Parts: sequence; structure tokens; C-alpha cells
Amino acid sequence: MGNKTQRKVTRKTNPRIPELISTLKEESRNNDVLIWRDIAKRLEKPSRRYAQVNLSKINRYAKEGEVVLIPGKVLGAGELKTSVTIAALDFSGTAIDKINEVGGKYLTIEQILEENPRGSKIRILQ
Repeated sequence: MGNKTQRKVTRKTNPRIPELISTLKEESRNNDVLIWRDIAKRLEKPSRRYAQVNLSKINRYAKEGEVVLIPGKVLGAGELKTSVTIAALDFSGTAIDKINEVGGKYLTIEQILEENPRGSKIRILQ
């Protein structure tokens, strides 16, 4: 018997994630858009490595009317002073309230993929 080292195979427990990853890869191939492949690769990592971005960071880097994509969760810490569209895997309740207060828009990654399949004019924050 050989000294075979066994690698533990882990699977995503949230069924939404593998489905989203395959959809992103498919859209990337169909439309020849690299941004969706990049997001899929980021979501293939363990969930503890997903981005967690506060509104204060989005406020610092995003311009009025811009589309920002977070490959993870948006947290409500800090202030958001500009009206931006934010697409993310998940949002905290406070973040949603603050986005609505300034007239911003929040979408899931699936929704932004449907709205903007070419992935144009999207800024990724991590």
C-alpha cells in the first residue's frame, strides 16, 4: 500500500454559489467578457476569503452614478454620500437602508449579469 496523501474535497454548501459560478463562466464564454470569469474565480475560493466591503470604502472609490461590483458582502459601516449601483453576493440590512437613503440601487450579481451581460463600465472593489 502506497503513501497516498488524501486531499479533502470541499463543496460549497450554499447551492446558489456553484450555480452562479457556472453561469458567470458561461456568460464569459458566450460574450467573450473576462470580468465574469474573474468574478467566478474569486467566488471559487473559500467563502471566508470573499470580500467584505464597508460602505465607507465604496464611498471613497466610487463616483456618482457608477456601477460597483463586490464579489462578497457589502457591510453597512460608514457613510455613503453618492448615488451608485452596487452589485454584490449579499448585503447587510444596514447597508441596504443606507443605499436606499442616498437613492442608490443594490443588485445581486445575478441581476447585474442579466442587466449588463457585456460587463461594461463596472468597477470591482474588494
